[in-house]
Amino acid sequence: MRTVRIRAALPALAGAALLTGTLLSTPAQAAGGVRIHHVWFDSPGTDNRSNKSLNAEWVQLKNTSGSAVSLKGWVLKDASSHKYVFGNVKIGAGKYLKVHTGSGSDTASDKYQDRRAYVWNNDKDTATLTKASGSKVDTCSWTTRDPSDTYC
Repeated sequence: MRTVRIRAALPALAGAALLTGTLLSTPAQAAGGVRIHHVWFDSPGTDNRSNKSLNAEWVQLKNTSGSAVSLKGWVLKDASSHKYVFGNVKIGAGKYLKVHTGSGSDTASDKYQDRRAYVWNNDKDTATLTKASGSKVDTCSWTTRDPSDTYC
């Protein structure tokens, strides 16, 4: 009887080993599929620090996994360490989330840093997303002003 139980368990163990190797193949996948998708680092028009201009500067995250991911305590920062710490926020399966620089009312798809100055440099910068533990999830860098946005 003991041999039968072990043989029955082997296919399940083999499947778990296969899944573990597949699911953790990249940092974004290991973090639940959340990655930096798009950055609009140079808001359109004159940089006059109006709230409208500040909110036209944003970073968009995408959850590529099949389930919601909690971002509580995660940090989005630039190369100068301007940090935005996520509160009790979840990003749904397959959903996008924009983090705007200026002020506004948070929704499921848009969060606001409530800053009165620009964060993302127009000529070069790096957006970095880390878990609450400090482990890096994803980065996106740019070195040009034209165009004013980049897909990561």
